[in-house]
Amino acid sequence: MKYGFFAFIFAFLLTMIVYTIVKGWQVLTPVGSLKTVYAVLMVLLFTAFLTGMIFGNSFSPGVAKTVSFIGYSFLVLLVYLLISFLLTDIIRLINHFVPFISNMPHFRLWVFSISLAVIAVMMIIGNYKFNHPQTVYLEIESSKPLQHKEIKIVAVSDLHLGISIDKHRLRKYVSMINAQQPDIVLIAGDLIDRSILPVVNQKMDEELRQIKAPLGVFGINGNHEFFGEGAKQIIDFYRKSNIVLLQDSSALVNNEFYIIGRDDKINVHRKTLTEITAGLDHSKPGILLDHQPSNLEDAEKNNIDLQLSGHTHNGQFFPGNLIVKSMFELGYGYLKKGNTHYYVSSGLALWGPQYRIGSQSEMVVIKFKY
Repeated sequence: MKYGFFAFIFAFLLTMIVYTIVKGWQVLTPVGSLKTVYAVLMVLLFTAFLTGMIFGNSFSPGVAKTVSFIGYSFLVLLVYLLISFLLTDIIRLINHFVPFISNMPHFRLWVFSISLAVIAVMMIIGNYKFNHPQTVYLEIESSKPLQHKEIKIVAVSDLHLGISIDKHRLRKYVSMINAQQPDIVLIAGDLIDRSILPVVNQKMDEELRQIKAPLGVFGINGNHEFFGEGAKQIIDFYRKSNIVLLQDSSALVNNEFYIIGRDDKINVHRKTLTEITAGLDHSKPGILLDHQPSNLEDAEKNNIDLQLSGHTHNGQFFPGNLIVKSMFELGYGYLKKGNTHYYVSSGLALWGPQYRIGSQSEMVVIKFKY
């Protein structure tokens, strides 16, 4: 199933690339050799993308990061060029039946030029937003009998550590977390991007061990943890990093509240939330980590006080945020259903293209009263 998914994605990408090359070639025909330059550049950028994806682990960290950045940036360019060409084709079709543009080749060239300028500006702003994460502050109170206590939670998701998100960037993230002086740190999945090898080779566990949280650091698997070399390597890395990995399990903290962690839904054999919470003291607050924000009613039915999720990246770059909003009951942000509070984070880092267009990189700081 996994390989079938990747084959579909590759075929879809190839279709997009062929379409944008053909359309660009047609648009640039009036300006001669530029059409050849455009076609060659698109092929080279696609090659950089494939090279980074397939052979990234074979390069030195610096080369791998550069190739990946170029290749992933190409994806953003490709999406926006596709949108531009599709809209232009729609206008051409309308113009065929109801003529209102006299010089269509000139119009297409003008739209293409404007599109490239707009895309460049959007990508510059988007990269700036990615490199300047925001902090979201929440105050949440348990509906259970109050113990008149309060903790500060720092919650992060989707760090996607690997080639693009390297040890240097992780060091900055750890500094951000520690600056909040949290009582507990929760990682809602996709700590690892894909392969564990660049994470281990860069000794990123050294940085993660610098997280300061008196009540501990807890994490769960996201879907990306299932794309790499296997569960054993992931478990070993979490242990070396001083992170408690919850896999369909829970931890009672200070005999006061539970941290409950579900394995990602990509694992078809994961337990139900009812099974995981069956033996717990339900008079105590429960905080659930569930990477993908699907079936929100599960948490409400199982007396969960707070569910923290990630996965969606809030679409990462427009129009992905609109797609995410249509796919999930809560694709991003805060919601309360019954006595259960939900927060879906757009992620501290991200997969692939390092651009935030219509979304933000974020860390969540929660004042939790119970």
